[in-house]
Amino acid sequence: MQGDLSEIDIRSILQLIELGQRTGELYLESYGTYPSQNFNRGSESPLNGSESIQAWLLFWANGQVIYAGNTSNSLNRLRDHLYRYGKQQSLPDPSRTSAIATLNSLEYGTLWTMLEQHLITPDQGRAILRHMVQETLFDLLSLRQGSFVFQLSSALSPQLMTHKVSELIPGLTQQIQTWHQLHPQLQSPDQCPVLIDPGAFQTSLAPATCLHREDWLDGQTSLRQIARYLDQDLVAVARYLLPALQQGHVTLAPSASQVQLATPRPAWPPRPPRVVCVDDSTVIRETVETILCDQGYAATSISNPLKALGLLFDLQPDLILCDIAMPELDGYTLCAMLRQAPPFRQTPMVMLTGKDGFLDRVRARMVGATDYLTKPFGASELLTLVEKYVGPGEPNQPHPDQLLSDALSTDADFDLPGVRISH
Repeated sequence: MQGDLSEIDIRSILQLIELGQRTGELYLESYGTYPSQNFNRGSESPLNGSESIQAWLLFWANGQVIYAGNTSNSLNRLRDHLYRYGKQQSLPDPSRTSAIATLNSLEYGTLWTMLEQHLITPDQGRAILRHMVQETLFDLLSLRQGSFVFQLSSALSPQLMTHKVSELIPGLTQQIQTWHQLHPQLQSPDQCPVLIDPGAFQTSLAPATCLHREDWLDGQTSLRQIARYLDQDLVAVARYLLPALQQGHVTLAPSASQVQLATPRPAWPPRPPRVVCVDDSTVIRETVETILCDQGYAATSISNPLKALGLLFDLQPDLILCDIAMPELDGYTLCAMLRQAPPFRQTPMVMLTGKDGFLDRVRARMVGATDYLTKPFGASELLTLVEKYVGPGEPNQPHPDQLLSDALSTDADFDLPGVRISH
């Protein structure tokens, strides 16, 4: 089952999966300027102010949701939920997280790792998971355009709990309607309250209000984060703040992601953009190098993914293109390992997928890939994608690959048979 959200709404898709008692994965994408702009944008913002893809993944078992979240590969949401239990500093090392994370979700795998290590109780885990599913469905039910694919597969395992969508939708629909009624005072869950008048603010709060932490009203903590800290739904937090907003005791600042989106595109690096392609196919490597080097990019390729781990740290590329199916170390694992290293936390990584690569695209998102490029691809497709993330090349500058040669000869002492540098 697949299609466009202009032809069928999210609610109908969820109901069809539930009624059919389907087991598998529902993947949804929203492109460019999100129709949910006034809702949640997730914790990740588009790179360099360019258009981006917001994606979500829901795991199902017999028509019930096991887990739901976006594919940003971030632990920020989990960390926020752990705050109310005083466990936000207890997140395990991502490199030692359960194997569930590698092929499904870093967030879900980390949650299970914390359960296995008795860092949280099963009741706390269920409460966190329930809030995550409701938060994701709140965002999805607000979408009006995008695409979706449902893929039959074995159920996500292990399972902590499942959720009946039919029991959640009525309450979430009411929340969305109420949220709309709070406009224009509140426009996005990512807006951050700023305290203007502390004394008047406390007076404006209702006696039963649980929003008592003035340090959260610092212009850095979003409405959605506050809701997670309190284990409250977003609309409840908004209602607590509404009187103070109307009276001017509190104002709302844009989120960090909104500020970044409004910021002009920064200047690209003065040197030719450096692109590395990791692929065991000679044809793909030569094609990528020829196309990019002709357009003034400093492009090179590495055939051995194990050697790529060391070489990439010395090359420090601006963009990494990575094949998925490779011997010894597949692209998913390579991408996940690089994402855990500080130098590559923000580096754009594009996975090279097969023609019918729905699952490739899903897994790529879950391990932290920025985008994907379907093989076979032409020069225009490759150049459009590369320019999107690193800017234009410098075709008039001679021998841009000399930067790569210098990096390898000066900073690295590796066996280089698996590395080909174009001249």
